[in-house]
Amino acid sequence: MHTRKFEPLRGVLAEADEPLTAREILSLLEEREEFDNPHRVATVLGRWAERGEVEVIADSPYRYRLNT
Repeated sequence: MHTRKFEPLRGVLAEADEPLTAREILSLLEEREEFDNPHRVATVLGRWAERGEVEVIADSPYRYRLNT
């Protein structure tokens, strides 16, 4: 799996006090080139959720947090 793409997302989630939406995560990434839209953020986080690294909170909109 592409750990390189997950590391910036992990960093944002690790610093968060509460679950974040993909749009909130994207805004905190300071416009990194590999993440140009919230859908891409959600796709990467969804893949890592399948591995148990991330919890997806099925709300509207979805929210994400690290599994600890």
